[in-house]
Amino acid sequence: MSDNPNLPLRVLFCCGVTQNFFDLPREKIGEVWQAYGKMLAAVESMDGVSVLGIMDDDRLTVGNADNSPWTFYIMADVRDFDTAVAVCNLYRTTPVGEYNLWRYGKIEARVGRALQVPPQHANAA
Repeated sequence: MSDNPNLPLRVLFCCGVTQNFFDLPREKIGEVWQAYGKMLAAVESMDGVSVLGIMDDDRLTVGNADNSPWTFYIMADVRDFDTAVAVCNLYRTTPVGEYNLWRYGKIEARVGRALQVPPQHANAA
């Protein structure tokens, strides 16, 4: 394992939609989708963030998932803690009509590092 402090943080951003989204009339849902599009574009273009992938689990979970609070996940290498905070802050600052995105969704970050097999075990049979 490397203890190199210069390695980026590996961050899993867990994102979910809240009941407020599901309570919207059909004609208002598009505004929220547009805000999510802007938020995701902002994450992907943010200095110090390298998005590794985005996974949406809406194919097998439709509606508000009672037993799992998350709807989609962003895996990214992030320069530092403050940058991870800036990604989460997009929920507070991305406008959706007269509100911000956090009215309709939520985010939580899991911070770690990329998993590496220790060199002394890498060639074990």
